[in-house]
Amino acid sequence: MTAQAELASPEVRVAEVVGAHRGRVRRKRLTVTVLVLLTIAAAVADVAVGGEALGIGDTVRAIFTPWDAPVMDTEIVWHLRMPMTATAVLVGAALSLAGAEMQTVLNNPLAEPYTLGVSAAASFGAALSLVVGVSAIPVLGLAGTAGTAWIFAMLTSAVIIGFSVVRGPHTETMVLLGIAMVFLFTALLSLMQYVASEAQLQQVVFWTLGSLSRASWPQVGMLAVVLLVAVPLVLRASWKLTAMRLGDDRARALGVRVERIRIVALAGISLVAATAVSIAGSIGFVGLVGPHIARMLVGEDHRYFVTASLFGGAFLLCASSLVAKLLVPGVLVPVGIITSIVGVPVFLGLILSRRRALWT
Repeated sequence: MTAQAELASPEVRVAEVVGAHRGRVRRKRLTVTVLVLLTIAAAVADVAVGGEALGIGDTVRAIFTPWDAPVMDTEIVWHLRMPMTATAVLVGAALSLAGAEMQTVLNNPLAEPYTLGVSAAASFGAALSLVVGVSAIPVLGLAGTAGTAWIFAMLTSAVIIGFSVVRGPHTETMVLLGIAMVFLFTALLSLMQYVASEAQLQQVVFWTLGSLSRASWPQVGMLAVVLLVAVPLVLRASWKLTAMRLGDDRARALGVRVERIRIVALAGISLVAATAVSIAGSIGFVGLVGPHIARMLVGEDHRYFVTASLFGGAFLLCASSLVAKLLVPGVLVPVGIITSIVGVPVFLGLILSRRRALWT
């Protein structure tokens, strides 16, 4: 009996390990499913709330079966509220995805679109178009405010990537250069605010606060296309990105071309972040808090971490949009204010709730 028990014990241990692994996978899948359902619920609630009150049933009917809903409800939902809600879902997902991959490839827990100057550059570009006027800038004359913001965000990313190609994609160098870009474009934004007229200053401040009120279906479609291209590429490289969390040396030992994937990933997520910021303006903390919440829920495995980050960010921004509508009845508070107010205590709670370091 003893000999049989000893022979069977390795099989038992293997079965226990396999069972534990399957249990973890089930929990991760359940967590992602819950995040998806929370995002859908927040989106429906966001559509239902507005100047003209709609019940949840009327809202669901107007969204999913518009041919059976009253014409007025359909007009309110699809032409006024759905573009804002769809923008909240996609922008939140894009910012959270960008933050998650920036934290991974730069090995920095504080990395997000602000870290590399993408948001600051976009804000300056928007302010430049509002104060100087895009018609006065030949190259940017056809771009508009959102297009100008996108161009400056991408130029900033191109500078950092180009510098990294020349000097080597070291994480410290890239982060320091990004911080320099933040200070540069923050100073230039302040200059634009200083020379702006009163009306122009109001426009600049409103844009930099972050808002979903400028949403339109063409912009929603553009960001959706960017995400539909970026997300499969990130998932395809999920094991390489997961390996990079082990450190550069271990990732190289596993056959990952660390420098190449760092530059390629940074270029791709910069495009995602630039597109999101150019549409909604500067919305803080979603790209920072969303990935950390996803990391705590499902860990570092990018097969689940990417999806959890996407829907975690989407839920955060949808919920913030809902709060922005309810905070002052009849007034649409810029959603960037809500994300910053909510993001600080949430991030502090994440730090205080961890017994170990935030980045291990």
